[in-house]
Amino acid sequence: MATPTTATSIIQDPNAAPLIRAVDVTKHFGSVVALDRVSLNVMRGEVCCIIGSSGSGKSTFLRCINMLERIDGGAIWLNEQLVGYRSEGTKLYELRDHEIARQRRRVGMVFQRFNLFPHLTVLQNVMEGPVIVLKEPVAQVREHALDLLGRVGLADKANAYPAQLSGGQQQRVAIARALCMKPELMLFDEPTSALDPELVAEVLTVMRDLADSGMTMMVVTHELGFARDVADTVVFMQKGQVVESGSADAVLSHPTHAQTIAFMGAVRK
Repeated sequence: MATPTTATSIIQDPNAAPLIRAVDVTKHFGSVVALDRVSLNVMRGEVCCIIGSSGSGKSTFLRCINMLERIDGGAIWLNEQLVGYRSEGTKLYELRDHEIARQRRRVGMVFQRFNLFPHLTVLQNVMEGPVIVLKEPVAQVREHALDLLGRVGLADKANAYPAQLSGGQQQRVAIARALCMKPELMLFDEPTSALDPELVAEVLTVMRDLADSGMTMMVVTHELGFARDVADTVVFMQKGQVVESGSADAVLSHPTHAQTIAFMGAVRK
């Protein structure tokens, strides 16, 4: 594995520092370059939508932030802490599995598939992480979980099982489950791609409300209308590289790079 970038000094003012800072992030799968020196900052409270064709590295980038994939080069910081490594002088050392698990608690992730425990009720699914992983008091977690279920419009489904819910409802439970861990950052990996069209809107409504609350969010999405309405920054990726980034209006309505223009022309047809 290539050696990640040597640790460097970062911005000291916590209000000015990005919550996520990625520098020259590289990832290979065999001979395939999935990420090619990706650099990106996401500020606190910002919604960053990542768009691009399938295979462009969008999901891989999110998985690297959440340490589900090890990077082969570059570095990622979350809230000024190096992700997946510790620095000693000018050298970096990989964290142990339990240290990575501790870092991962700070990031909520919602996948294309809901990954709910089928033998647990909705409420039990939402409570599982804080009770089992964080060892928080059951009564306290239950109160928080019920509040979150109300927030995603599923207070009346607390005692239902996943098989009794629609796909959109299951995805909203997955969002509540991630939020119950009180993350600093929420990652969404094409959260509506597995849903029937009539169920997409209910999930996007929850995500809009979450964005309005000030949660920092990175969203891989094909829902360009959502990106236009909610994103502070839109990033277009192609062949593992960031091709263009800027405001939603700039990237979606007035792209300047030929690859972005071609992509936007294709998706509008």
